[in-house]
Amino acid sequence: MTDRTPRLAIFGAGAFGTALALVAARAGREILLWGRDGAAMAEMASRRENTRHLPGVRLPDAITPVADAETGAGADTLIIAIPTQNLREAMTDLAPLIRPGTALVAAAKGIEQHTGAFVTDILRSTVPEAAPAILSGPSFATDIARGLPTAVTLAAADAGRASDLATAIAGPGFRIYHSDDVRGVEIGGAAKNVLAIAAGIVSGANLGESARAALVARGFAELRRLAAGVGARPDTLMGLSGLGDLVLTASSAQSRNFTFGVALGRGQSVAEAGAGKLAEGAFTAPALVAMARSKGVEMPIATAVAMVVAGRLSVREAIAGLIERPQKSE
Repeated sequence: MTDRTPRLAIFGAGAFGTALALVAARAGREILLWGRDGAAMAEMASRRENTRHLPGVRLPDAITPVADAETGAGADTLIIAIPTQNLREAMTDLAPLIRPGTALVAAAKGIEQHTGAFVTDILRSTVPEAAPAILSGPSFATDIARGLPTAVTLAAADAGRASDLATAIAGPGFRIYHSDDVRGVEIGGAAKNVLAIAAGIVSGANLGESARAALVARGFAELRRLAAGVGARPDTLMGLSGLGDLVLTASSAQSRNFTFGVALGRGQSVAEAGAGKLAEGAFTAPALVAMARSKGVEMPIATAVAMVVAGRLSVREAIAGLIERPQKSE
């Protein structure tokens, strides 16, 4: 280690990774922001702007955009802001460059489609010596980039380590609570995307705000059941990474998952609704349902979303199936 070794680097130069870099810069930290596309990173460095993902937001001099992974991999703490479905491939490539003992903080939400693995599982399997943490909660990149008040949760298996990492990453307007319930925080971040699609379908189909409120409430009950089924603490889902994130993404047009659902509710096909790129919840839904089934947990709303996305059920059939379920106590 030398005086020039960065203390914090962010791998993933999309909107969220760039927004987190802005948080660090406002807190007075020097930070490396890594992306695979050399031309894009060079442009970002020269124009001091992420024109593709956060146009109009100036990057302070404290942020150094790089395409050389080795430069950033030597940092004390790495925030991994790479989408869940691309995470394993990226981390397999990056693993040989990461020093033992480096703190890895995942900033992605979802479940890997073909394995059913959560993001910390992927980090642990690709970087075996890592003790990964997860950062999740109600947070749009544009809000963070503008410096608007935002609160999220950081979870690590060791409560003290979670607290230290939260302190190391937090910045003005970006408050981080800490937890030792890693799985509970991951479930909230992943499953809320699926429920946001369902909420969007209800809105797109013009079923009314009452129906959307009922769906969100019953969907939240599904999250808590799953948390209990996989050994997480159901009360964790009452926090930012569960209820908070669900409230945000199930009601805002800024949410890709919600707008994807709205398009489905209006009668568009899955391909049309995704506009060439599926929302994360579309990948998560089948993995979430498979996990719930393996634990004997009933998740009818998530199941309906998975079947609609797979083309096995129409939106009309999915809505009818949920409404006509047998009555039960709450």
